Amino acid sequence: MGTRKPAENDVFSGQTPKVIADFDPPKKPKRNKYALACSFLASMTSVLLGYDIGVMSGAAIYIKRDFKLSDVKVEILVGILNLYSLLGSAAAGRTSDWIGRRLTIVFASAIFFAGALLMGFSTNYAFLMVGRFVAGVGVGYALMIAPVYTAEVSPASSRGFLTSFPEVFINAGILLGYVSNYGFSKLPPHLGWRFMLGIGAVPSVFLALGVLAMPESPRWLVMQGRLGEAKGVLDKTSDSLEEAQLRLSDIKEAAGIPEHCNDDVVAVSKKSHGEGVWRDLLVHPTPSVLHILLAGAGIHFFQQSSGIDAVVLYSPRIFEKAGITKDTDKLLATMAVGFTKTLFILVATFFLDKVGRRPLLLSSVAGMIGSLALLGVGLTIVDHSEHKMVWAVAWCLIMVLAYVSFFSIGLGPITWVYSSEIFPLRLRAQGCSIGVAANRVTSGVISMTFLSLSKAITTGGAFFLFAGIASVAFAFFYTLLPETRGRTLEEMEELFGTFFQWRTKMRELEKQKTGQQLQMGTTATAAKN
Repeated sequence: MGTRKPAENDVFSGQTPKVIADFDPPKKPKRNKYALACSFLASMTSVLLGYDIGVMSGAAIYIKRDFKLSDVKVEILVGILNLYSLLGSAAAGRTSDWIGRRLTIVFASAIFFAGALLMGFSTNYAFLMVGRFVAGVGVGYALMIAPVYTAEVSPASSRGFLTSFPEVFINAGILLGYVSNYGFSKLPPHLGWRFMLGIGAVPSVFLALGVLAMPESPRWLVMQGRLGEAKGVLDKTSDSLEEAQLRLSDIKEAAGIPEHCNDDVVAVSKKSHGEGVWRDLLVHPTPSVLHILLAGAGIHFFQQSSGIDAVVLYSPRIFEKAGITKDTDKLLATMAVGFTKTLFILVATFFLDKVGRRPLLLSSVAGMIGSLALLGVGLTIVDHSEHKMVWAVAWCLIMVLAYVSFFSIGLGPITWVYSSEIFPLRLRAQGCSIGVAANRVTSGVISMTFLSLSKAITTGGAFFLFAGIASVAFAFFYTLLPETRGRTLEEMEELFGTFFQWRTKMRELEKQKTGQQLQMGTTATAAKN
């Protein structure tokens, strides 16, 4: 019995003839430029924190001399901003639910603007501390809201890339702070540090104006019942109209809005506005929420307790211990740290959605453990040597650069990406504020005690301690943090709740997903026939 040619079969059956390209695997969607622009603008708010961290590392040298401060007062001055930022991050969750994510970013920029001016015009230590307080509140707002907004506006295919932007801009701010240190170090000491701190008010003005051009978060709009506006934003920030519809459906379900409600404006129950959130988070959490809270707070704690702010804030002191004595040389070496940190954070952004969160996170922490331990060895050798050893100075510099490189390629950006994407919609703003609080408290403790710790157990001993903490972090991440790459924000809660057995849960979810895809394929084939 003869067989007809494929073309003839297609003509008689009414189907379009297939070509070789039809059998190629589906192409990955291009990055959504609108979502990219929104995330870029929102994340620039993080420049404020980065600039303050970077500039204070060099300004502290001249402030100490100008006001004749003790090391304890310097520690407090440098680290207190992290504790002040707790007020901002604690208030940001409720503020962003009240006035929206976008206006909260503007509010953060305005507060930091005032704080930077106060610091720049400070005439004594007490005045300077008032400026630190105001700037700290602004930093707390910015730290919480930028990753939340970015996660909520990003399509799943590029969420890791886009939600790593806040860490990118923190590093860019740190580098700008280091450059400012070096540039203004040529001025008279009593003027130099004031320009270093006060110039930080300038970017906050441009940030506030830029953010006004952004749309509101679609998830916040749904929480307010403004479905028409949310749909418009989702259509622009999704990879396809089908994905926009699915995202809207998922958000409506999470917000408690019936699927059949498609009006531009609908009534939303008060529960969607934040009532009972703290109870659901802290008093009576479900196993899934408890696991998410542990993962979110834990990753923020370990990001800071492994010593990154000690290195960033006290780089000149560390290089002085290693044998670099001139101020300009210390500031140049510190600029190398900022440049390296920024370079590797840019590398990391392109791998988050390709490699996944866990592989980058675990390899990053492993590299940090090794470089911290070797830095401790180098500083201990220098500390016990009576003569300056050039090789030891180079060794310490290389280990500092290696440490910030490993941090920036994994733990640095993934902390913000991971914590902003795992919380359920109704708990997201407040849950992220808890993570930021853990981050800032830990950073404050480290930065306000590093000099005293170094005197007590030596600088090398302090880095051995950080290496030990990083080892504990590796075990925590390996056992408790599931992979989240490629999952929608509304699917996250299903991944959590089994704690150490999350791998079993993930396999079950993959089987269910495969089964659903096979069923959909069978249904589609039957419909065609």
